[in-house]
Amino acid sequence: MRLNNKVAIVTGAGSGFGEGVAMRFAQEGCKIIVNDINTETGERVAREINAAGGEARFIQADVARDADVARLVRSVLEVFGRLHIVVNNAGTTHRNRPMLEVTEEEFDRIYAVNVKSLYLSAKHVVPHFRAQGGGCFITIASTAGVRPRPGLTWYNGSKGAAITISRSMAAELAPAKIRVNCINPVAGETGLLAEFMGGADTAEIRAKFIASIPLGRLSTPLDIANAALFLASDEAEFITGACLEVDGGRCV
Repeated sequence: MRLNNKVAIVTGAGSGFGEGVAMRFAQEGCKIIVNDINTETGERVAREINAAGGEARFIQADVARDADVARLVRSVLEVFGRLHIVVNNAGTTHRNRPMLEVTEEEFDRIYAVNVKSLYLSAKHVVPHFRAQGGGCFITIASTAGVRPRPGLTWYNGSKGAAITISRSMAAELAPAKIRVNCINPVAGETGLLAEFMGGADTAEIRAKFIASIPLGRLSTPLDIANAALFLASDEAEFITGACLEVDGGRCV
């Protein structure tokens, strides 16, 4: 098993890409802390992992709140005694619409969840990784951060920030054997899809999205999970600061 005896936190793991990553990691022997702001969905994912023979615990926490992230990291060390991988997957967006129609409250929440959360996870995890001689961060960013399109300006900016932060962390933390990589999914089958489409997930709008993807489909949680599995594994021990587009050719 590629992650045997490893321990990972996956944020936003109650659905979508995060759920896919948590499930896939567990299949490869990783012990999982399922984190989500939604208790019902997070507990469901943890139950399903355990029922399938894996080992998981759910911890409710808001990744945009310092006290919650501190509690999350303390909890994983209390439950499993160690931590090797953090997948910063939790994210949010505003509805696809003109940039000046996005409210200040929406803007603040997007940057708190998509950007501030990276600062908070680093604040509470890096000291532990330094002490144990290494670790791995994976940021689930977006193709929006490298090839932005109108209607999602503030979301695009948050993902661009996430990419730059992750690459800078990679350069700064490499001497401590802490690897930091990004995955940039194209739009996929997650709870945010309708918002990306402007609020209506219709066959016509889907067709327009899919037409921009050379391989002819949206991304799936398993697509992202398999990429994350590689980056978290020992097979990627010499890879840091990378941004892997999992986008069916969208960014070509």
